[in-house]
Amino acid sequence: MELLHAIVLGEGTPLLILHGFLGMSDNWKTLGRKYAEKGYEVHLLDQRNHGRSFRSEDFDYSVMAADLLHYMDHSNIKKGILIGHSMGGKTAMLFACTHPGRVSKLIVADIAPKRYPPHHRQILSALDALPLEGLKSRSEADQALSEHIDDWGIRQFLLKNLYWMEPDRLGLRINLDVLKRKMEEIGAALPRGARYEGPVLFLRGGKSGYVTRGDLSLIQSHFPGATLETLEGAGHWLHAEKPDAFLQKSLEFLDS
Repeated sequence: MELLHAIVLGEGTPLLILHGFLGMSDNWKTLGRKYAEKGYEVHLLDQRNHGRSFRSEDFDYSVMAADLLHYMDHSNIKKGILIGHSMGGKTAMLFACTHPGRVSKLIVADIAPKRYPPHHRQILSALDALPLEGLKSRSEADQALSEHIDDWGIRQFLLKNLYWMEPDRLGLRINLDVLKRKMEEIGAALPRGARYEGPVLFLRGGKSGYVTRGDLSLIQSHFPGATLETLEGAGHWLHAEKPDAFLQKSLEFLDS
C-alpha cells in the first residue's frame, strides 16, 4: 500500500491536518508552523490524487480513511488529533468514527456530515481547459483561468497545483481525470450510524453556506460531543482567510 506524502513540523503531540478538495499540504504550512510552536508534531498530509501523493483510480472516503490509518501505522502514531477542512473534514470524520481509539480530538473546518451535490464543475472545467503545453508562466495560466473564474483568490488557490514537469512544461499535481469522474464521491454523506463519542469542534465560516445552524442536530447525531462555532467574516477557506482567529479557536479547543 502506498504512503501519503507529508510535511512534518515540530515535536510533541501528533496533530494531523487534511486539506480540502483541490488543495494540498502546502496550504497549511503557515498554520502548521504555528501549531508546531505550541508543542505539536504537525503532519501536513497530501491526500491521494492531490499534491505530491500517489495517484489512484480509487477515490472515496473509505479509501482516504484507510490511507490515513496506513500513514499513522507507518509513522508509529498510536493516537492523534485530526484537523480536516472540507473534503479533508469528511475524511477525518469517517476515520474518527471507524477508528475512535486512534483519535483524541477532532476539528472539522466548514463541512457537515451531510451530502453535498456536485458543485465544482466550473472549476474542474476551467482547469481542464488550461493549455498546459503552451503556457510559459504562472501569470499566463492565471490569465487563462480568469476567462472562466472571476475570483482572484480562488485562482491563486488553484494555481498552487501548477508545477514545472520539465524546464519548459507545466503540469497539474492533482489527478484531474479521476477527480472529474468522482464528483459524487466528494459530496458523499457520512454513513448512517457512524458515530464518534470524543470531543469535536466544528468551525464554520460566517460568510460560507456549507454549514448552517440547522445542521447541528445532524452533527450531534454522529458526534454527541460536538460544538459548532463560527468565524465571522470568513468564507469556506476560513483557515486561509482568518488564520489568527482559526488558530485561536482551535487552540482554545485543544487546550480545554
